[in-house]
Amino acid sequence: MKVVVVGGGKVGQLLTQLLVEEDHDVVAIDNREDILELIQTNYDVAVVHGNGATVEVQTEAGVGESDLLIAATSSDEVNLLCCVVANMLGATHTVARVRNPEYDHQIEFLRQKLGMDIALNPEKATAREVFRMLQYPSFLKRDSFAQGRVELVEIKIPDDSALVGKKLMESKDILRVNALICVVDRDGDVFIPDGHFVLQAGDRIMVAAEGAKLINLMRSLKLTKKPIRDVMVVGGGHISRYLAQLLEKSRVNVTIIEQDRAKCEELSTELPKATIIHGNGTDQELLLSEGIRDMDAVITLTGMDEENMIISMFANSLDVPKTVTKINRTEYINVLTKAGIDTTVSPKLLVANEIMRYVRTIYHDESELYCSLSGKVETLYRLANGKAEALGFTVPVDGNYLGKTLMELKLKPNVLIASIIRNYEVIIPKGSDCLMPGDSIVVVTTSDQAIIKLSDIFASEI
Repeated sequence: MKVVVVGGGKVGQLLTQLLVEEDHDVVAIDNREDILELIQTNYDVAVVHGNGATVEVQTEAGVGESDLLIAATSSDEVNLLCCVVANMLGATHTVARVRNPEYDHQIEFLRQKLGMDIALNPEKATAREVFRMLQYPSFLKRDSFAQGRVELVEIKIPDDSALVGKKLMESKDILRVNALICVVDRDGDVFIPDGHFVLQAGDRIMVAAEGAKLINLMRSLKLTKKPIRDVMVVGGGHISRYLAQLLEKSRVNVTIIEQDRAKCEELSTELPKATIIHGNGTDQELLLSEGIRDMDAVITLTGMDEENMIISMFANSLDVPKTVTKINRTEYINVLTKAGIDTTVSPKLLVANEIMRYVRTIYHDESELYCSLSGKVETLYRLANGKAEALGFTVPVDGNYLGKTLMELKLKPNVLIASIIRNYEVIIPKGSDCLMPGDSIVVVTTSDQAIIKLSDIFASEI
């Protein structure tokens, strides 16, 4: 598939990397020659220098013959104009990153009028992600499938856990809920485990569980913590505003620390129920005086990864029950993990994952466009720092795999069907189970598989 990426910043470069890894034909556009040289060197893709919103530059990049244009520059207006021009030139699909909250209530209108397929707001997506983490603070990560009927949650196994030293086949009696351990991240090595895999303390495990049973899962693993009632947010940007609005609706007390006085005044007007503090969030004396010790959670959302890391480590040293750290440089994730900071959030990863899910949805070969009735990827989450993926599918009405047991079909190595949702019932599949038309299923695999459609999960043509 031919994809044109406009904007060579952090998101644009990550998207280029992911698209190249999946063997798409990528053209990068940027008005900075040094950035284009870096992209061309690192990813070996075609590049075009210039303003990506102009007809001339898009024509040179072949946008009119492209399957998808992604506009990811730092300017919302440029991104929107890129999509308008691309549609006029004949691009099949367009996606824009739109960050300004002033456009938030107009997204659907803009999408329809400008012909965009998707308009993504990274800051709003990040706020929702953090909010979901705070709903179940014992989980390091939480992703939903089939309208929340199945949840994939990440847990770090503590030293005193009953799971330590147990084979996966023995874990059912410990979990005591309809759940399956489907991914294990052990010091950066990722496994799709079988029943004989032995769990160790410190393993980060991904558990597929019935959404309605998450509380029971926490109790079984003795992870229950008190609900989040008091939250300190360091940094007063767009993410903080979106997050505070969500928290206030849930009757959570919010304290925001921001060093820009003008932003503080804006926040005070927009968030009358929140406590707004003008000050430097890295000032430990200020944090202590504002009650960081008494907080249920500390969320670090400044524009500096290093500041966020330092503040989170300080909060951890005070035994704050939950910290969430925003990072842009994903290479810091391993450093954070070793420092005991387990819960991180990355706006660029969130938006890149959403775009890659869409790419797989519209992906086509020479003769076929996979639509909603032919087993396309409907949901995609990248796990374990991008080394594994969880994908959601709806089983189509026709397929050679229907009516055969999973044992007969045989999955590819490092592929696991984690759950089947059939008529609102969540099934943890066994070898004797079959796939039926209309089933919603969750598949977990290592990221090198590049699964595009449901039939890709099987070991041979069926």
